[in-house]
Amino acid sequence: MTRPAFPAPHAQRAPRSGGLWLLACPAWWRAFVPARTRIDSRERLRILAGTLIGVFLTGLLCHLMGGGVLDRLPWLIAPLGASAVLVFALPAGPMAQPWAVVGGNTLSALVGIAGVHGGHLLGAPEVAAALAVGSALALMLTLRCLHPPGAAIALMMVLGNIGNPWFALYPVLINSVFLVLAGIVYNNATGRPYPHMQLTPSHSAPSSASDGVFEADLDAVLKHYNQVLDVSRDDLKSLLAQTQLRAYERKLAEVRCADIMSRDLVTVEFGTPLQEAWALLRERRIKALPVVDRTGRIAGIVTLADFMRAANLDVYEGFDGKLRQLIRATASVYSDKPEVVGQIMTRNVRVAGEKRRLVELLALFGSTGHHHIPIIGEGERLVGMITQSDLVAALGRAANPAA
Repeated sequence: MTRPAFPAPHAQRAPRSGGLWLLACPAWWRAFVPARTRIDSRERLRILAGTLIGVFLTGLLCHLMGGGVLDRLPWLIAPLGASAVLVFALPAGPMAQPWAVVGGNTLSALVGIAGVHGGHLLGAPEVAAALAVGSALALMLTLRCLHPPGAAIALMMVLGNIGNPWFALYPVLINSVFLVLAGIVYNNATGRPYPHMQLTPSHSAPSSASDGVFEADLDAVLKHYNQVLDVSRDDLKSLLAQTQLRAYERKLAEVRCADIMSRDLVTVEFGTPLQEAWALLRERRIKALPVVDRTGRIAGIVTLADFMRAANLDVYEGFDGKLRQLIRATASVYSDKPEVVGQIMTRNVRVAGEKRRLVELLALFGSTGHHHIPIIGEGERLVGMITQSDLVAALGRAANPAA
């Protein structure tokens, strides 16, 4: 299996030429152009509807929960909008998973609240804000709940001078839980599994040695890349595998019979003696001989199975004797056994045109028991032969063109 090429993070960097090398780099300027979102209108509508429903239900339920001490606290936080975008637009992303949303938001709120109390000692709100965001990020990375809106919540605590520990419970924790519950119901109802299964390398056992090498290569590349990706390792592996499969199918679909057929043909005619045909099969170590007429058109095919059937070798007793008796030429004018190829050949022959796609023959080889397919060209004349060995070799080249 061909391994996908992963460029190193620095592979496309332009050589430095003074301090303004970036301004002369076209790739750097192109980075400002927004990337195209490769989703259709149906997926856009699904994301939009999910975000609207999720935020509305979360806000409604949290608003109804207000009462007593909670009346003095807001019922919805602004960073929840960013969380909703992740939950409904990127439900497969690690940053949108339930633990990331609930843990990232709540823990960041606690860090921000602690920053408010520590800010009085620091005396500089700028320092307190930076420390709150940095500490929240460090905590989320450590506890594997990286969630970008969490950093915004930590900053909101400091800038709003919110030091009430209850704020981390309500609205932050309650908002996050309700949003995740809405995401679970809506995403699964619309065909997007959520929570998304995140497997570790030890849990995804390779099905073959090549798969094991592929996974090792993938882990090595990710380690070398050494950047946060909002896509799980297993999703990345699945995308790469599907891309390879699609490329394989495309390459295989382009192969024609003329590209892989054997052109060095050994043929016989209707009147070729059985002894001569049998000698050709043994000398060339082949299992079938096309039978052609004087114009080169296919008239039939004679195989080892035809010889066995004609020699009545269903019963293996006396195998050698029966076969020798069959292929031995009869000295007299009259004979009670077949003498020439035309008497034992298979007349109903499946053929294919030289311009026919190879994929169309797969079912013919797999389901009908055919081992040899004669290939005809202009004027329906025999031009080649495709065997199962030719087919396997073509499949191997399509899967691994570098081999």
